Amino acid sequence: MERTLSSDLFYDNSTSNNGSLPLRLLAAAMLWQRRIVSRRQLARLDARLLADAGISESQRQAELRKPFWR
Repeated sequence: MERTLSSDLFYDNSTSNNGSLPLRLLAAAMLWQRRIVSRRQLARLDARLLADAGISESQRQAELRKPFWR
């Protein structure tokens, strides 16, 4: 699922090399948490809502199989 729920709002790759290690770890943890929440929400969608969003069942399953860090 290439369309994410604005994960970029929580983690900006352009500043990841400039920040301190604790800040980068916090940003990564926030991104991972958002992915976990988003995938839980995706798992709860019924067929009608998936169709409305333009997501196929195979796309959903592929997204749900990803580890939280990807």
